Amino acid sequence: MKSQRLAKTLRVFGWMAFYLLLSAPALFLASANNGNSFVIRKARVFDGHKVLEQADVWVEDGKIKAVGKDLKVSSDVKTIDAAGDTLLPGLLDSHTHAWGDALKEAEIFGVTTELDMFTDVKYMQQTRKEQAEGKDLDLADLRSAGTLATAPGGHGTEYGIQIPTLSSPGEAQAWVDARIAEGSDYIKIVVDDASAYGGHRPTLDNATLKAVIDAAHKRGKLAVVHIGTQKDARNIIEAGADGLAHLFADSAPAPDFAKVVAAHHAFVVPTLTVLESVSGAASGQSLSTDPRLAPYLTSDDIGNLKRSFPKFSTAPDEKYAEQTIAQLKAVHVPVLAGTDAPNPGTSHGVSIHRELELLVRSGLTPQEALAAATSVPAAVFHLDDRGVIAPGKRADLVLVKGDPMQDITATRDIVSVWKLGVEDDRASYRASIEKAKQEAEKAAQAAPPSGSETGLISDFDDGTPSAKFGTGWMLSTDSIAGGKSTGEMKVVDSGANGDKHALDISGAIDGGLPYAWAGVMWSPGSQPFVPVNLSSKKSISFFAKGDGQTYRVLVFTASGGRIPAQQTFAARADWKKISVPFSAFNGTDGHDIAAILFVGGPSAGRFDFQIDEVRLE
Repeated sequence: MKSQRLAKTLRVFGWMAFYLLLSAPALFLASANNGNSFVIRKARVFDGHKVLEQADVWVEDGKIKAVGKDLKVSSDVKTIDAAGDTLLPGLLDSHTHAWGDALKEAEIFGVTTELDMFTDVKYMQQTRKEQAEGKDLDLADLRSAGTLATAPGGHGTEYGIQIPTLSSPGEAQAWVDARIAEGSDYIKIVVDDASAYGGHRPTLDNATLKAVIDAAHKRGKLAVVHIGTQKDARNIIEAGADGLAHLFADSAPAPDFAKVVAAHHAFVVPTLTVLESVSGAASGQSLSTDPRLAPYLTSDDIGNLKRSFPKFSTAPDEKYAEQTIAQLKAVHVPVLAGTDAPNPGTSHGVSIHRELELLVRSGLTPQEALAAATSVPAAVFHLDDRGVIAPGKRADLVLVKGDPMQDITATRDIVSVWKLGVEDDRASYRASIEKAKQEAEKAAQAAPPSGSETGLISDFDDGTPSAKFGTGWMLSTDSIAGGKSTGEMKVVDSGANGDKHALDISGAIDGGLPYAWAGVMWSPGSQPFVPVNLSSKKSISFFAKGDGQTYRVLVFTASGGRIPAQQTFAARADWKKISVPFSAFNGTDGHDIAAILFVGGPSAGRFDFQIDEVRLE
């Protein structure tokens, strides 16, 4: 998640969060069709439970007035011919993290309700206030956990948002009551020590977990729990949690796992899309190139969809989660579609279509998968006014071409989306995306920055960590993400090839995060993370020496999304020249380079290496 403000004295990696805020597209406010009454004729209707062939749906004043064949309506009611198309209830994504443009993007792709599992409380409160006032009809409806329950230093504390944590069972009721007072619709709890991903960090103990669950139930709230391992999942179900916010990818499901879930009447939000990315495959890759979806995706969306998480030493595998879903189906455990957007490999709205595809691959029928994104979450979260197409319910609707009961990817071919009977202006949104891409392409043709002609970035011979163009070198550590790694840089004597000086980079990697880092960063623009066109150059070269360990070069690009591309190098006892082509960094051509980092990690321990004669060639 993104920090909502810049600290007065910004740690260097904080510029990354700031860059993401600046690079996000402006919120596009659709000029929606405000017709109060219309009828959709001869559609194939999936009403959340069953399929009705050649049916009509009459909408009036934001609600469904009638469903049936050959409905008799007055002549002034607008008619929409949907022959051959399929009408669905507005989709619900049961695990997201919303801020910025998230709710707009969600609705564009047919998600009319997001069940947020942790966001900034002020954002949650403002959005809910606007919804209550009848505003935001071009945004997905928001339900939210607000702040999550976690231990001091636990998962959820790394995002730059100051949150209250729990250390003991006696704090649980007051903590839950404070969340309800803030407006939380349900309680989200974290039980995850990062061991599933080769890390370690604090997490709630069993007694505190149980106390938070009991405190939520005392106030009539659902308790939904984030887990990392199968062991954690079993423990939280036996502790009385209402549902899992994720499935696990650390091991094959035990033969009785689903029976335990069923016996406790719990539900599961598998989040297969994010588990696929955790397993090393960019879950959103196919979405980013699908012609039914791509015209509505921003460059940032596309970059993030093509990303996966860094490779973890523990080798998690999303297929374990798919095996678990087959078990859950057999014993009738409610399965809910959720994406955990906007993690690497995902994006708001669009990723629900990959989640549906993966649910079908896991053994659900297309109709069951669609229920997992409509009627099932509506029932589980007691949203009784939506998730089905029936008289009296909200007119949150999605019309798609073709038949998703035969091909689940037909949900990607969206004709129209309505929230409370108001149609989203997808055509204007698409036009705004196209304009932004054209402007970005124009920027990519801009002249390279002054001073970059020779390609030399730094030789450090003036005795400082300055650069010939762009910013000087600055420290960057994982402290911005809640890590405890430390770093130091200093100019030292005796550089490569008899030069006067070199830059020494040293520190200690804590290893508490599976993606821990510490090192130095340089940006080619006048400010950190301002992308510039360096496409006249083809590679990064530098000399390195050090303690014999393996280190990383990270490259951020504007089109590459939120996760940097990386390559490794060995720093031996003697100076060695290393050259890495731009193309090795996820195929970039250098037209939008935003930052280059030299870092240690993610393995824990001390490190010390030097770089010199850093240049672009």
